[in-house]
This record gives sequence, C-alpha cells and structure tokens, in this order.
Amino acid sequence: MDRKKLLKRLIYLIFFILIVNFLANKFYWYSAIWWFDMPMHFWGGFWLGLAYFYVFPSKIFNLRSIVLLLLFVLCIGIGWEVFEIAVNDILTRNPFDYLDTFSDIFFDLAGGAGSVLYFFKRIMLQSKNTNGKNS
Repeated sequence: MDRKKLLKRLIYLIFFILIVNFLANKFYWYSAIWWFDMPMHFWGGFWLGLAYFYVFPSKIFNLRSIVLLLLFVLCIGIGWEVFEIAVNDILTRNPFDYLDTFSDIFFDLAGGAGSVLYFFKRIMLQSKNTNGKNS
C-alpha cells in the first residue's frame, strides 16, 4: 500500500467535500434538492473508509478488516446523526425524520463499501503490480 498516494487522495477528497458542502449551504441546495444529502453522505462514508485504511494500515485484506471498516463508518455515521438530531431538536425545532436518518446511515455505509472496492482495486492491486515489476 502506498500511504503517500492514499494521503493525497484523502486530502483531495476532503477538499472536494468541503467545497461542495460550502456551495450547498450558500445556495441552499440541501433544501432545494431533496436528494442532495445522499451523495454527500456517500462521499463522507467513502472518505471515512479510506481514512480508516490510512490510520489502521494492514498488510492483510480480509473479511475481518472489511467488517471493522464498516463498523467504523457506521459508528461515525450514527454519531453524526445523533449530532444532527440534537441540532435539529435544540436549534431549529425540526421534527425527527426517521427516513432521512436511515437514508443517511445507508449512504454512509454504501460509501464505506465503495471505499473497500476502491482501496482494493486502486491501492492494493496497483501496489502489488508495482512491487511485482520491481522484483
């Protein structure tokens, strides 16, 4: 695994998410486009999944590492939803929306699963191919 390449991708992706989120808040896309938070949660879960691989590097890519990654993404996603519920309840007095919460967690996990596929295809296979050519 090339940690430097993974770190670059993490940095590019978080800046992409931050810029899109800034624009979405500035132009009220979250209110105007009912589905806009879905890809944002997907990209957030994707970023968390790649960050997990960066923070907890492993030479072995197996079912256990995938389950741990998805649990990590799930815990962060649930934590975010608790924060969102608290803000909505305390500050804006919006009612709790079960469907939105479950949708957000689903897309967080989908992004985490996408990061597994991306990590395996782009990072693990490329590093094996590069190491194989140098030997």
